[in-house]
Amino acid sequence: MHLKETIGTIGHLCYCSNIHPGESWQDVRANLTRYIPEIRQALHPDGDFGLGLRLSAAAVNDLASPEVLAEFKAFLAESNSYVFTINGFPYGPFHGTRVKEDVYLPDWKDTERLRYSNQLADVFSEFLPDGQVGSISTVPGAFKTSVEKTDDVTIMAKYFVQHVAHLVRLERKTGKSIILAIEPEPCCFLETVDESIDFFHNHLYSQAAVKQLGNELSTSATDAEQLLHKHLTLCLDLCHAAVEFEDCNTCIDALDKAEIEIGKLQISAGLLLPEVNKDSARVLEPYIDKVYLHQVIEKKDGVINRYKDLPDALETLEEDGASREWRVHFHVPIFHKDLGNFSSTQFFISEALARHKVKPISEHLEVETYTWNVLPPELRNISVEEAITRELEWVVHELS
Repeated sequence: MHLKETIGTIGHLCYCSNIHPGESWQDVRANLTRYIPEIRQALHPDGDFGLGLRLSAAAVNDLASPEVLAEFKAFLAESNSYVFTINGFPYGPFHGTRVKEDVYLPDWKDTERLRYSNQLADVFSEFLPDGQVGSISTVPGAFKTSVEKTDDVTIMAKYFVQHVAHLVRLERKTGKSIILAIEPEPCCFLETVDESIDFFHNHLYSQAAVKQLGNELSTSATDAEQLLHKHLTLCLDLCHAAVEFEDCNTCIDALDKAEIEIGKLQISAGLLLPEVNKDSARVLEPYIDKVYLHQVIEKKDGVINRYKDLPDALETLEEDGASREWRVHFHVPIFHKDLGNFSSTQFFISEALARHKVKPISEHLEVETYTWNVLPPELRNISVEEAITRELEWVVHELS
């Protein structure tokens, strides 16, 4: 099965452009010009080629210019490319500087996150193909330690619903349908599927949310409920789920039963260490970096423990002889199963894609290995173009 045969039969497949450094629109545009021709020639030289964009607040503000938009639409037409999904998670700088927990800021307690998400949708509607549903992934509310009181949860829910009102008005005006996909992540307000289901049902799909949206749009409760389910979805990142020790089929079944759509399936892999001891510190040192958080989820004596970052977890290792398993939120190329001293969570991706073949999990599939520039050198022994191509080829092979 080739990429061309995958599109339209088992969903739209792309890689996320957040693998490439660059915060301005000029940077994003230069990356597309540099990398897309070679990648698409290797995978899909004929026909339309799907793109997944990461747009910072600065980039989307630049792209909002009519002249810049016109130039980008011309590029898409000339290259037979289309954008079906946008990564609206990182708002500010994402490469080459300390990101860590600041990546969640502004969070959904802040009106700036709402403004940015609304602008993303507005700009996206300008180049989203007619008849194509677009998705925008976003932060899981906030970093967990910044949610201190019940009012914080109420405020986040209110802003999510206000964003839905904006998406509905946008569709009525332009005919373009865009959904928001909230992405659970370790150590965040929403980190597990169970937490996500609870938040959706008790807040985003609640009677209070239905009333709020109904008042915003002057529509019936029935219509408001349907619109909330349509526009508020989940982004299921397979690295995050695997790192949280989720069971693939169980979590997807739970979301299906809860009537929560998976608006985007992010295909990514993390680190897996089945037996951790003091010697593990040595083999994990190359994965410590100053840019990103690498949350660690530990299973020890049947108990789950969570650490905000890899150095925090390493400090806890003792010579107590206790057996423990670690899973680390560090995105590694998905075609790697064996990483020498440990393995990846590739198995979780294989389980998800096997299920996807039988019954599609989502219409939007996006490979996301944004950590390319902080990977140990032995995992960067090929060009980034070749790595992206190999990742997409691996997905297509799994789906064949």
